[in-house]
Amino acid sequence: MSGRSITVAILGATGAVGEEMLQILESSPLPIDTLRPMASARSAGATIEFQGAEITVEDLEKADFSGVDLVLSSAGAAVSKLHCPRAVEAGAVVVDNTSAFRMDEGVPLVVPEVNSEALKDHKGVIANPNCSTIQMVVALQPLHAAVGVKRVVISTYQSASGAGREAMDELRDQTVDLLNFRSPKTNVFPRRLAFDCLPHIDSLLADGFTKEELKMKQETRKIMSLPALPICATCVRVPVFVGHALSVNVELDGPLTPAAAVEILEAAPGLRVYPDPADYPMAQDAAGVDDVLVGRIRADDSVQHGLAMWIVADNLRKGAATNSVQIAERLHEMGEWS
Repeated sequence: MSGRSITVAILGATGAVGEEMLQILESSPLPIDTLRPMASARSAGATIEFQGAEITVEDLEKADFSGVDLVLSSAGAAVSKLHCPRAVEAGAVVVDNTSAFRMDEGVPLVVPEVNSEALKDHKGVIANPNCSTIQMVVALQPLHAAVGVKRVVISTYQSASGAGREAMDELRDQTVDLLNFRSPKTNVFPRRLAFDCLPHIDSLLADGFTKEELKMKQETRKIMSLPALPICATCVRVPVFVGHALSVNVELDGPLTPAAAVEILEAAPGLRVYPDPADYPMAQDAAGVDDVLVGRIRADDSVQHGLAMWIVADNLRKGAATNSVQIAERLHEMGEWS
């Protein structure tokens, strides 16, 4: 990458996704001159290590964004709504990993393998999609480009880390309590997660679906430019620490054999395909990996031109931090900060 060196701010630098962002930036080709980690007052004053240097975490409430070129934000939607406009006003480009701006008209919602051309029209803020949406559209887009996608039905198996570090701690503590015959405490999740599955992610809506399920529907339509695509999602939290899995049934516009689908997916960027039905990806395989893993590709004969897939990804990396950094890298390739 050519161009001048840039100053990068990380909002939520001490959180689970923020820590992944820092790790990914260590090996990114982005020409980073200065890194400014920012977090709440509770975490301000702590130090993080980046490229061999100890850097003090700034108090986000007091931070001045003057001179910042790029902001990677993952500090919660309310925080993003408050501070990202400040950063843009100061001249920064913001890649926001929260739900704050995803469905705003005029804000690109981007997965680089799918719709990087949308970055050309940004007005200072680019939104990073929901973690489960990201991994699904990376696999759906090549199929849509080949034969067209007509309808999608998804069931997700989402890890505790999708709800943050406190959720991971709660799963750990609940597991320890149950193994020691103690009653587990529930604070982060609405019901006990350890040794069970929780079909309830985010708040319930009037129609019985949840906000997480609505996000998958709305965001997929926006990213793939298919505003009328029929989508039905059921989102489930499972007792896994890192890694989301999706069972996806796709009704296509035309015929496509599983073997042909494998060839299409193997040629697509960002995917690692498991063509052998007996060799399928699991969350443990995706942990620490930036690719989206796809396996159990088979015909769904319950509909005409049906295909079923199993899609797994590290929700903290490709589902969040990696995708954000990839957006920034694509912006730089397109001449931002030149």
